[in-house]
Amino acid sequence: MVPPSKPIYVGSFRHVLDAKNRLTIPSRWRFAGDEAGEVYLALPNPGGYVSVLPPSEVEKLYQKVSEKALSDTEAQEFLNRFFAQAHSFGCDKQGRVNLTDELLKHAGVDRDAVLVGTMNKFNIWSPERLAQMQTRASGENPGDLMRRIGL
Repeated sequence: MVPPSKPIYVGSFRHVLDAKNRLTIPSRWRFAGDEAGEVYLALPNPGGYVSVLPPSEVEKLYQKVSEKALSDTEAQEFLNRFFAQAHSFGCDKQGRVNLTDELLKHAGVDRDAVLVGTMNKFNIWSPERLAQMQTRASGENPGDLMRRIGL
């Protein structure tokens, strides 16, 4: 099997924020260039967690945002509110990142965090909120869901 040209985010990892509120990104989720600067984009997700986009997904989002007309007041107001809460970052040599207090609060992350891969990005959850979501979804038929979302 040929290794992928893009990172693949699968699995889940539970980590504890260190004394400086840094979170370690799993080594298999990091890639060359992490230490070069701001390569990931963390966004507050309306579901109560933080979505983290790698460069390839940031580029797609950038293109969509670029299509919004400056004269579209509603879109511009939303973009102002939404991206004011965003945070771009890279990993240090140990794979640690520092998220903003606002993003951690949005996700309900105090000390423990669970990183959950969704193939092309990953999400940061509080263990409690992730457990609640998993409980809500426990009775759903995976086959039906796969068909509904086109997998």
